[in-house]
Amino acid sequence: MIKALTSLLKNTPASLQIITAMIVGLIIGTTTSTVFTGVNEIANAFVMLLQMTALPYISLSLITGIGGLSSAKISSTIKKSLTILLSLIALVLFFILLAPIAFPSWQSADFYSVNTIKTVQEFDLIQLFIPTNPFYSFAHGLIPSVVMFSIFVGIGLMQVRAKKQTLLALIGLNNAIINVSFMVMKLAPLAIFCIALRAAATIDASQIDGLLVYIVTASVLVFLLTFLILPAIVATITPLEYKDILKATRSAMITAFATGSFFIVIPLIVEKTKQLIEKMTISNSNLKSNALIAPSIIVPISFSLPIGGKLLALLFVLFAAWFSGSQVSAGNYLNLLTVGLSQLFGSTSVAMPSLLQLFNVPSSLFELFLVAENLIVGRLGALLSVIFSASLVILIATSILKQFTFKWRSFGKFLIILPAISIIAFISLRFTFDSISYQYQGYKKFIERDFVMLDIKSTVLKSPENVEINSQPYVDVLTRIKQRGFIRVGYFRDDLPYSFHNNEGKLVGFDIEIINLLADDLGVSIEFVRIFHKQAQKLLSSGYLDMTTGVPVLPNNMKELTLTVPYSSQSIAFIVKEERRSEFTDWKTIFSKEELIISIPELYYSENIIKRYFKHSKVWEISTPRLYFKEKYQHIDAMLFGAPTASAWTLLHPEYTVVAPKPAQPPLAMAFAINSEDRAFELFMRNWIQMKKQNNDIDRLFNYWIAGKNPKLLNKQQ
Repeated sequence: MIKALTSLLKNTPASLQIITAMIVGLIIGTTTSTVFTGVNEIANAFVMLLQMTALPYISLSLITGIGGLSSAKISSTIKKSLTILLSLIALVLFFILLAPIAFPSWQSADFYSVNTIKTVQEFDLIQLFIPTNPFYSFAHGLIPSVVMFSIFVGIGLMQVRAKKQTLLALIGLNNAIINVSFMVMKLAPLAIFCIALRAAATIDASQIDGLLVYIVTASVLVFLLTFLILPAIVATITPLEYKDILKATRSAMITAFATGSFFIVIPLIVEKTKQLIEKMTISNSNLKSNALIAPSIIVPISFSLPIGGKLLALLFVLFAAWFSGSQVSAGNYLNLLTVGLSQLFGSTSVAMPSLLQLFNVPSSLFELFLVAENLIVGRLGALLSVIFSASLVILIATSILKQFTFKWRSFGKFLIILPAISIIAFISLRFTFDSISYQYQGYKKFIERDFVMLDIKSTVLKSPENVEINSQPYVDVLTRIKQRGFIRVGYFRDDLPYSFHNNEGKLVGFDIEIINLLADDLGVSIEFVRIFHKQAQKLLSSGYLDMTTGVPVLPNNMKELTLTVPYSSQSIAFIVKEERRSEFTDWKTIFSKEELIISIPELYYSENIIKRYFKHSKVWEISTPRLYFKEKYQHIDAMLFGAPTASAWTLLHPEYTVVAPKPAQPPLAMAFAINSEDRAFELFMRNWIQMKKQNNDIDRLFNYWIAGKNPKLLNKQQ
């Protein structure tokens, strides 16, 4: 039985073994949420083993490939390669720019994200590619720098007269790397099974919410390009057949898809494309030897170029612009292609924040990009990169061999089938998305929130009651809390997401749950009293209130109130109509406009700051942010606010958006207001807040109430 099974496995193609292993792993993973012992270790070990060979292989292939050429040969190869490369990139970009026709009309808004106010890292193409320290580049896996270093060494070796022995030694070493890579690939079925099982078992279904349109569109786009368009083009103008291309690349595509990495299958692509080039019959041995060098040069270089799966980042920018309601003009498309392509020489994760700025898209959508990449789009991108690089190499090799041919029969067949399939695919997607009964979920997700850590017994008063009777100005706070058995806390109306009433009428929020933790540590219950900002000082000094929920640490508040040490912070941002986002992206532009009317809620209003910076604009103090959304106040251009608070209001009003102008300003500290005459309580609160920061309780509550994270994930952190 064992012999028969062994014989069957030997006779089964490696690609079929890998596909079977991946399917079985996905099936088992979807039926269980448990990752079995050893699965993580095997999956990680396989990826690390492939990475072990990839970087040395890239460097040695480039050095030996370029070093073995003459100056005349390489200049001719570069010209042909650039023409073919640009043609393939243009083809992929055409389909990417066509894809948004599938996007439906949906409304969206999201919780606060630190990326909303995060300063975009400046893109430095020179630093990315020029290795000031090659050993550092190798040690830290800086692929563009390694590629550039290897190209220069290859060019230097190309000009050395007595280079034959050096080339033989390097080629021998590279062959050893190839042998190691193929040895590692023998573990692929088991490793891919583990990777698929882990991915299916650990996926969070809630992450897909809001990304379905992008993921499905990207999947259709990759399917069209990978299995139809690119192989068909190669099969039409080269001696190779359609099935030859897919057969040669299927192992690399499966492995790249399963691992989500194009980088680790580079050695496999090079060797498989060399086998395809060998199949082309050519009598000129010099031309054939030159063509066989092409894969060793082109494929490693292609990893650093903005090609294949990297171009899907541009599709995400278009998706994000649609998703956020930003207007996309022809000029935006031109910027996307010119600026975007240069950004994609590096990592897509590094480039994405800058790309999102091109359309004035909220940078908080960067988190959606990371989720999509980790879920499946990164794997789709690796799949597309494999077929793109293989097609590029085959076309360049065919050009070197002068074997371009035009198969009219194949062309006629593909000319009819491929455009029809592409048009039907995108139109079908549009009709499918439009037919989905989509309902905006942001408001529901926010208003249905309840306490995640602690729910203490409490009462809620709509306004202060019996203030004179309940005032105790001469009794210290800790004593009177203990005597009455509850802590009396003032909360401010319309202070989302710090204090608000959920769909059941329950008082909840970031500050409210922090107060729950405080009351639990004091061993008392809570009485919450709704107050106005201007009542706080009097009610605290009279001893009626023990403290209030958080207020921004601003000069006005500091003069009127005694504040604890900060327990949190929030950056300043504007909340504006979606279509006016581009008007509020730069502070200098905002300060210089005379016609602007800006409102600021009373908690955030500071006269000296207004006089210092808003010299031209009209600035109004409003009692509650709720007024800004009323029809009566539509003449107000924008509301200046804390970014977390502004994000919460956009969940209730998704036609508005949050804009954090550049450059990013220092964040506002948030602190609780307390009685000005009680040093003991002030010291207690200082130490208590420090304690809650150190044990991450405040961070967990911030992630839940402000950032909208899944409460299940927060419970795992405790």
